[in-house]
Order: sequence, then C-alpha cells, then structure tokens
Amino acid sequence: MNTKVLERFPAGAPRGSWPAEEYAARLRAEGEPGATVVMDLRSDAFLVVVRERGKN
Repeated sequence: MNTKVLERFPAGAPRGSWPAEEYAARLRAEGEPGATVVMDLRSDAFLVVVRERGKN
C-alpha cells in the first residue's frame, strides 16, 4: 500500500485551530473515507493523507 499526501498544514496554527483535521473531515464527508491526518516531524507539518492500494 502507498500513501498519498493530499495537503500539508504547518504545525504552528493558532490555538484552537485544527485546519488539517477540518480538511480531512470535509474530505470524509465528501466520500473519501480514508482521509486522515499524520504528523511529519521532519517538516513540522500535519499531512492529510489517504492510503492507496499498490498495483502488483
């Protein structure tokens, strides 16, 4: 399985603001059930990703 990054958000969002989580929730509501948020420690960013099945 591969992971596709759909969007990145800087980790320094204002307190109480969760733009990556809100974006992932919007994608799930629009029919992308696998949209989730992960933290990329190297770039200090939140990534909205989906897992894709690789072609064998």
